[in-house]
Amino acid sequence: MFAKNQGIVLSKLKYRDHDLIVKCYTKERGVVTYLLRGVLKSRKGSSKTIYYQALSQLSFEENFKTNRSLQGIKEVKFSYIYRTVHSNIYKSSIALFLSEVLVHTLKEEEKNESLFNYLEIALQYLDSADQFSNFHLLFLLKLTRYLGFLPDSINIEQPYFNMESGIFESTNHSIYSISGENLTLLKQLLGTNFDALNSIKINAKQRREFLNVLLHYFELHLDGFKKPKSLQVLNEVFH
Repeated sequence: MFAKNQGIVLSKLKYRDHDLIVKCYTKERGVVTYLLRGVLKSRKGSSKTIYYQALSQLSFEENFKTNRSLQGIKEVKFSYIYRTVHSNIYKSSIALFLSEVLVHTLKEEEKNESLFNYLEIALQYLDSADQFSNFHLLFLLKLTRYLGFLPDSINIEQPYFNMESGIFESTNHSIYSISGENLTLLKQLLGTNFDALNSIKINAKQRREFLNVLLHYFELHLDGFKKPKSLQVLNEVFH
């Protein structure tokens, strides 16, 4: 069945000599994996690989069949053309890191339009932002809302946050409790939108430590989640 869809590229993998396997998070079907036959075969075909960079936003017609794991795509085009995400080394490092996180977190093969819209709008914000060194921190924290483990802020004034239970507490009675600078930053980010992110000042050391806290939080709540291999590159870029 041919149908129109939109997707955000999560990963690509060369298959055989001339094909690509591309995983996307789509607006209509959630996670879908596509087999693109012959896309690497000719010089003209190779130019099409520009569509499948990390987190590219695409509009396409798909040949979807429910009884197969690899679907087909035709008539692909950008639904949004990034100006800086793939040309700025700092932003491209963030995109590579986030795409790897999303590959390990987005599994559902069903429609979730609110999640798709969040990814789409947030990434467009990254593309337009002049100051973005903390973007990935807020992106991941807001992503937890759609994954089902957003920190419960009812008792946000408490001096500890239990990462295992996802709640703020008055006492430290868990090896997964955080306090101090990481707790302060968590509270600040929970009350912040992307357009106000620049008001939060974080140095490189604080950024690395809080990112490790966030990734540990993901590990506690998502079976099989592992720290992305691109984490080291990201930390080196934002040293």
